[in-house]
Amino acid sequence: MTNSAFDRQMMQHCLELARQALGKTAPNPLVGAVIVRDGQIVGRGFHPRAGEPHAEVFALREAGELARGATIYVNLEPCSHYGRTPPCADALINAGLAKVVVGMVDPNPKVAGSGIERLRSAGIEVLVGVEEEDCQKLNEAFVHRLKHQRPFGILKYAMTLDGKIATTTGHSNWVTGDKARREVHLLRAACDAVIVGGNTVRCDNPQLTSHHTDAHNPLRVVMSRSLNLPGVGDSSPEASHIHLWDITEAPTLVLTEVGAHPELQAWLMKKGVEVVELNPLTPAKAMEYLYDRQLLAVLWECGGTLAARAIADRAVQKVLAFIAPKIVGGGAAPSPVGDLGLVSMTDAFTLQRVQWRQIGPDCLVEGYLQ
Repeated sequence: MTNSAFDRQMMQHCLELARQALGKTAPNPLVGAVIVRDGQIVGRGFHPRAGEPHAEVFALREAGELARGATIYVNLEPCSHYGRTPPCADALINAGLAKVVVGMVDPNPKVAGSGIERLRSAGIEVLVGVEEEDCQKLNEAFVHRLKHQRPFGILKYAMTLDGKIATTTGHSNWVTGDKARREVHLLRAACDAVIVGGNTVRCDNPQLTSHHTDAHNPLRVVMSRSLNLPGVGDSSPEASHIHLWDITEAPTLVLTEVGAHPELQAWLMKKGVEVVELNPLTPAKAMEYLYDRQLLAVLWECGGTLAARAIADRAVQKVLAFIAPKIVGGGAAPSPVGDLGLVSMTDAFTLQRVQWRQIGPDCLVEGYLQ
């Protein structure tokens, strides 16, 4: 069976629907579904969040009796097991669908082809692998989480053409232009958490939100071993205006080591900031903890020291480097990744599947660590 241009178009529509729930479905995947009868769309749906019906169910509800004898497109194989919701494969069989077009096989061992087999056993025609590469990319965090029992880590940074993230004085506003920053806001909205270190809090006072009233905001995570952060006992005016300590717009979690600065811990918790002690506090340990909290995608927006530790700890799988056509110079100006202990160019971490595109005056380079 071959993919037609219409099949590919409908699968892309599934992906568009699925993206409406970016950042909201963890630990579930992003799924969209489209039901077509006589060349016309009669039903659409997407999975909005864990615990709610799957995309196929919403599409079937909209299609009603028009689903009988129709074709459904779905970017991920329909489930065949009872979880929080009944199996979608059974729902499609009971609705009398004639054909199911699937973007990719579900990597979940509880499904992994069994949904497709159940549909075929019921006499339904099944086509698999339409726009598979795009389907895989949309749910790369879901696939990684299943295979490695860790969230998918994305390291994002913005640097000048000579590899600096700030000047020698530490000034960094702004390295890139407005369009690149809007791209970062969209990226945050698609992630479950965004991580920074204590130095970023002290120097940049970031908000780490999506900057859109109707968009998802990730869990904001601060990693600090010593908890040397602005707060209780700090008389500076900046201490009372730390954006991350205001949880009205988005929640904040502080990860620290056991016994660190108990007075500040108590002060933060009174403000509604969650504080969790990990021993030891490392990027690997942080990702293990965030996995237990059911997270899928974690964005590292930290400075060079923590970025190097995250890479060395295999807490980063993907790198997004925004490069501005600027040169600031300075031997002491910070770079996006600190010391990795490499002494030979042959030891360098090499990105795979590299892509790049221009965003306004800036360039975005995207690739994956092995």
